[in-house]
Amino acid sequence: MSSDLTAAAPAAALSPALADLANQLWAARRDGGTVDLDAVTLPRTLDEGYGVQAAVDGACGAPVAAFKIGSSSKASQEKLGTDEPWFGAVAQSFMAQSGATVPSVAHTLAVEGEFAFRLSADLPARAGGYAIADVRAAVDQVAGAIEVVGRRFEGGPEGGAMLPLLVADGGVNVALVLGKARAFTPDMDFRDHGVVMRINDAERGKGVGSMALGDPLNSLLWLVNGLSRRGRGLTGGQWVSTGTCTGIEPAAPGDRAVADFGDLGVVEVTLDRG
Repeated sequence: MSSDLTAAAPAAALSPALADLANQLWAARRDGGTVDLDAVTLPRTLDEGYGVQAAVDGACGAPVAAFKIGSSSKASQEKLGTDEPWFGAVAQSFMAQSGATVPSVAHTLAVEGEFAFRLSADLPARAGGYAIADVRAAVDQVAGAIEVVGRRFEGGPEGGAMLPLLVADGGVNVALVLGKARAFTPDMDFRDHGVVMRINDAERGKGVGSMALGDPLNSLLWLVNGLSRRGRGLTGGQWVSTGTCTGIEPAAPGDRAVADFGDLGVVEVTLDRG
C-alpha cells in the first residue's frame, strides 16, 4: 500500500479555509517567510492537521522519502496534551546527506540528533498491526541523523491546541540530514547508545537512544502501527527518523551543527545564512 499522505487524507476533503492554510504553509516552506495565523483558519483536530499536511505534501509533488516522529518523550507529550507521538512526512526534496548546507527559512530553528532506520520491505496496513520482531526484520540500514526543525508561523495556541497546527506544518520539519548508513541486524540495541550534539563546536545536548520511547525501534513500531490504523503503510526504501535523543537545541542561520553517534559516525549540517 502506498504511504502517500494524500491516500489517507485527500486535499479535496479539506474545507476551503483549511485548503488556504495548506497553500500558505507550502508557500512559506518553499519560499521562506511565515504564515499570519490571525488571517487563517487553524486545524482543530489531529485529523484536520494531517489533512492539511497531506495537501502541503501534494503541493510539493516530490515522493515521500522519510517520516519524522515528534513527541517521542513523555515530557513533550505532556506539554502538548497527548499520550502518544505524532508524525510528519519528509519529501525527497527536504532530505540531505551529512555535510550539506540547508536553507534556514523557517521561524525558531532548532536541531535534534536522532536514530534513523531504512526499510528494506513494505509494511502495509493490516488488521492486528505489527510486533517489534516484524519491524526489526523489515529494517536493513541504520544511520545517525540531524533533523532541522522550525515553524512556518509565529505564536499560535498553547498546549494541546497547538498540536494539530504542528502536524499541519509538516511536523515542523525543515530538513532531515542523514549520516553514513550502516547495515542493520535484528540483534542491534540502541537504548544505551550515546549521542552528543555540538553547535559551533560547543556541546549543547546529549543523550541516549532510550530517550525516544524507551528505544528508537519502539518509535518505529509506533509509526508503523499508527499508520496501519489509518489504513496506510510504509514502503521499502523509506527512512524513519525516530525522535530526538539530544533534546531540541535552538540554532540560527550560519550555525554548524554536528551530532556525534560514536561508532555510528558523525552527522554535520550548516544552516544557510540566506
